[in-house]
Amino acid sequence: MSSKSVAVVGVTGAVGQEMLDVLAARDFPLSNLRPLASERSAGKTVQFRGEEIPIEVLGDDSFAGVDLALFSAGASISREYAPVAVDAGAVVVDNSSAFRMDPAIPLVVPEVNSDAIAAHQGIIANPNCSTIIMVVALQPIHELSALTRVVVSTYQAASGAGAKGMDALRRELSGEELEDSPFPHRLAGNLVPRIDVVQDNGYTKEEMKMVLETRKIMGLEGVPISATCVRVPVERAHSESIQVSTESPLELEAVRAAFEAAPGLQVIDEPAADLYPTPLQAAGQDDVYVGRLRRHPDEDETCDFWVVGDQIRKGAALNTIQIAEEL
Repeated sequence: MSSKSVAVVGVTGAVGQEMLDVLAARDFPLSNLRPLASERSAGKTVQFRGEEIPIEVLGDDSFAGVDLALFSAGASISREYAPVAVDAGAVVVDNSSAFRMDPAIPLVVPEVNSDAIAAHQGIIANPNCSTIIMVVALQPIHELSALTRVVVSTYQAASGAGAKGMDALRRELSGEELEDSPFPHRLAGNLVPRIDVVQDNGYTKEEMKMVLETRKIMGLEGVPISATCVRVPVERAHSESIQVSTESPLELEAVRAAFEAAPGLQVIDEPAADLYPTPLQAAGQDDVYVGRLRRHPDEDETCDFWVVGDQIRKGAALNTIQIAEEL
């Protein structure tokens, strides 16, 4: 790969910081890095590959000479500035929800649909974190036999609400009563079965993201998919209980072998020995972990399994960088 000038928009956030870590860890070929954030970060610096680099204030002239712009600053910022970056000659990989369901913009998880990248017209969308973690595990099964139904329940960490979410959980665990929490109820010692706003159909926006994005990424239009998304008092890494049905019954060993051969997946599945994925194992790791694989007791074409992945890493920053590497 030839060296690129790379801008990171939203560099001071949890995902922006993780992007810097991933760029460094994977030795991404940069000619220079342009850290971009709001005026609140003016005068601050970020550390990258042993250097202190000044943060620049995001503006209309921020993308001159930039080859690749990685966005993680929220949908409104992406809608305003991604076209500016494209007009300046950059390719944008956007981590917000702004462009995900635009039929003209590829929505990509490289382990699943990297071929979609070639159709980009300047912007590529990064999916929702829970969707990314799920489809990495769905794809190997879909390649064995087409999926006919997907049901998922998520156990989403505080990190899904960004740095503010992790800070709120830490403060609650230390005994604080918060008036500025990003969660609708106390999270410590609790579960909150509502993430994002409730839609007219009774599902939350987060749940419908998983449905609609999975269909777009995997080409599953018409396949029944339902999700229940729950916030749990875990600092980092999301977990998901997934049930899938396929056109043909599958032997569990065939599914297990497909998991083991799939890129980005690691199998931890010896329940009798208490070996299965947990959020603590996945935190800070690149791969998605899968275990608790079992056949439905009444339906030969249905199986259940458990998946865990780091929301900030694979669910956001790493997937963005993997798309950039494919580019």
